[in-house]
Amino acid sequence: MRNRADRLLVLGYHNVESTWFWPNRPGAGIATFARQMRVLHRIANVVPLEDALDALAAGHPLPPRAVALTFDDGYRDNLELAAPVLRGYGMPATIYLVPGFLAGEQHAWWERLGWAVRRARGRRLRLAGHELLLGDDGNVAALRAVEALVKRMTHDERMKAVEQLVEDLRPRGEYRADELFLDWDDARGLAPAGMTVGSHTLAHAILGRETAADQRVDLRESRRLLQRELGAEVATLAYPNGTRADYDDATFAAAREAGYSHALTAWGGAVPAGASPYEITRTMVSTSTGAARFAAKILKQLA
Repeated sequence: MRNRADRLLVLGYHNVESTWFWPNRPGAGIATFARQMRVLHRIANVVPLEDALDALAAGHPLPPRAVALTFDDGYRDNLELAAPVLRGYGMPATIYLVPGFLAGEQHAWWERLGWAVRRARGRRLRLAGHELLLGDDGNVAALRAVEALVKRMTHDERMKAVEQLVEDLRPRGEYRADELFLDWDDARGLAPAGMTVGSHTLAHAILGRETAADQRVDLRESRRLLQRELGAEVATLAYPNGTRADYDDATFAAAREAGYSHALTAWGGAVPAGASPYEITRTMVSTSTGAARFAAKILKQLA
């Protein structure tokens, strides 16, 4: 393997343990994550994201096989479960937070939808001219089909559509999925736990679906709120959903105007020297991937 000092592999996680949208066996997620981190500690050098990006931009060498760790959305288990594992290896990470989730003012629509689908009494869904029938496969197919449809909408349209779907599904029990996420008090414990904070927009809007004016307000205000409430500099942004279709030139301009030094996608491989600061690529990973497959994926990206 070549010891490349001019590239950085950024890994992106979401949740660690099972959620309504990403179900898993209890305890399986953190067990797999711990094995993944043991492998990563052995085969790579985990570095602080912001320092590494600044070094790349300045043409300074990175350690060989440099990797940065990130987490999106602000799941509570990032702090309670992942952070202690990382601290044991002395590995830093950056977590991308949504002020609307931290304040309890916005639902994570995918978890609310996952809860409603998995607890549904209703069996038929109608959305944007499509009709879906819940089946016997744990409703995974229907959930992924609905996810794809609502991601094409603006944020306001998406939230209204999800609430209508919840009403149609008539789920059993009480909705408590918001408890999966950090609140402001929890978030103040991230820095002592070794995690740097970045912005993931005000309410998890898919930026490319929004107007240029709304993007400017969103990115400015999300950074302002995080800095005010957490008392720390917020230098980087991660685009929600993060495919090439989920941001545009207006997004780049809004991120620059709001004062972010870099913005991260949710696609792509290692970041080379000279990469566009507002299109920093990431390799997305999860705790459903076994340690051997995880290691093979990392080594391939670092080769």
